Amino acid sequence: TNVGNDNTSSKSIKSILKQIVVAEDKNDPLTDERLVKVLKNKGISISRRTVAKYRNAMHIDSASGRRNPH
Repeated sequence: TNVGNDNTSSKSIKSILKQIVVAEDKNDPLTDERLVKVLKNKGISISRRTVAKYRNAMHIDSASGRRNPH
C-alpha cells in the first residue's frame, strides 16, 4: 500500500508526526484519529492504523499516555 503521495516518504511523515505531537496541548493530546485529520490538512492521506504504527515505532505514547497528569 502506498502511503501519502509519491514524494511523501514514511520517514518524512514520521518527522511531521513527531513535530505535531511535540507541539500539541498536553492537557488535550491528539488521538490517532485527530492526528489523521491534522495530517490530511497538510495534504497527507494516511490511515489511523498507519498513524498508530508510526507512533509506536517512534515510541510515542497514545493520547492517554501523553496527557498531563495534572
